[in-house]
Amino acid sequence: MDDIKIVYMGTPDFSVLPLKELNNKYNIVGVVTQPDKMVGRKKEIKFSPVKEFAIENNLKVIQPIKIREDYKEILDLKPDIIITCAYGQIIPKELLNYPKYGCINIHASLLPKLRGGAPIHKAIINGYETTGVTIMYMDEKMDSGDIIYQEKIKIENDDNAGTLFDKLSVLGSKMIIDILPSILNKTNKRIKQDENEVTYAYNITREEEKIDFNKTTKEVYDQIRGLYPWPVGYTTLDEKKVKIYTSLISNTNKQASSGEIINIYNDSIGVKTKDGEIKILELQFEGKKRISVKDYLNGIQDKNSLIGKVFK
Repeated sequence: MDDIKIVYMGTPDFSVLPLKELNNKYNIVGVVTQPDKMVGRKKEIKFSPVKEFAIENNLKVIQPIKIREDYKEILDLKPDIIITCAYGQIIPKELLNYPKYGCINIHASLLPKLRGGAPIHKAIINGYETTGVTIMYMDEKMDSGDIIYQEKIKIENDDNAGTLFDKLSVLGSKMIIDILPSILNKTNKRIKQDENEVTYAYNITREEEKIDFNKTTKEVYDQIRGLYPWPVGYTTLDEKKVKIYTSLISNTNKQASSGEIINIYNDSIGVKTKDGEIKILELQFEGKKRISVKDYLNGIQDKNSLIGKVFK
């Protein structure tokens, strides 16, 4: 199978390890990734992690602004199979229908659960105990193609979006290497998704980044860790934006309004939730650096003055 021509499509860190493993064993004739971004005040050009890997390994890079309109360069490579992993654009039918072995996607959920662009974040935010990776055929509807292979993993209580990204990237890279020979030999399974079981994990909105202390302690904890290390949940205190990075579930409970600071500990601030308390461990006030709550409290003379203030 050394002569099989693969086009790989991906963008973030999550997509790098599967590309690395495929590049070790197969002929990658092109890598398609999102256009470069301008970041920071200096508007410096930033390459996607997939592009950085491709350049380091002398792989051809293609970056269509709108792949639905600009896909000829990909077809010119005459791929036998296209493999996508968190690419970030809808693939047009002209590409889907071209490769003789199809277009294969590595999706970070157990489809049909969590179709969409944020399945890892939403698995944690929604309180899932397990998630996994699906290798699937692509079709024109989002994440709706036939399932080829799935594996699941447990979401640990201390997992966050970052740790789960890493675990699922490792799993996905292993799975695509394991299952690709059967796809190329056309001996793989092909299972229709049950449309009655479909749920969605659309990209995180600004509204979803705002921490809702009216939820239960577990739900607040899941929201905070599901948004860490990116995009990071936020709230406000004294009308100033505060990012909340890490937290712990507390067993303490007091009568107070949701969002109210009810306890001051050596290393955390206890905030009232719907059914108890969440301990905030790390935060960042608007215009300031990220800081541990322990260091933040060390800079306040009257720590008890915080009691009764409300995160809104």
